[in-house]
Amino acid sequence: MEQVAMKHSKTIQTRLVLPPDTNHLDTIFGGKVLAYIDEIAALTAMKHANSAVVTASIDSVDFLSSAKVGDSLTLEAFVTYTGTSSMEVFVKVTAHDLIKNEEKLTTESFLTMVAVNEFGKPQPVPKVFPETEEEIRLHTAAPKRKENRERRAALK
Repeated sequence: MEQVAMKHSKTIQTRLVLPPDTNHLDTIFGGKVLAYIDEIAALTAMKHANSAVVTASIDSVDFLSSAKVGDSLTLEAFVTYTGTSSMEVFVKVTAHDLIKNEEKLTTESFLTMVAVNEFGKPQPVPKVFPETEEEIRLHTAAPKRKENRERRAALK
């Protein structure tokens, strides 16, 4: 199977943080951010695999700072590593205060998505190769993250 540049799967979404999306502190609910992360990870994986995908796991989510009502959220995702049918997807969320023109990283997450055929059975996906410094860093560290996922799964 061919190899594809990681940038091929790159997907970007921008969303506005509205009052119904927030808690009593006027910051976005973590669950809302998780839903956005799962959605963009699925889109990114489908773009890479050219097939339907399912979420196998949300491997890690680091909430680094919060976003408030009126901020825009930019979600950026790309496939960082692949197995036979699985894809590790990195998602980065940045909040932008449009009035003050200030940006901050709010969330980083890794998810594992699996490509499936019309019968819901796993199907092969292309391998990826990195080009930028960030992609090389994430791609190089991916086997260690995979090992951690497998160790967690073995504990169940």
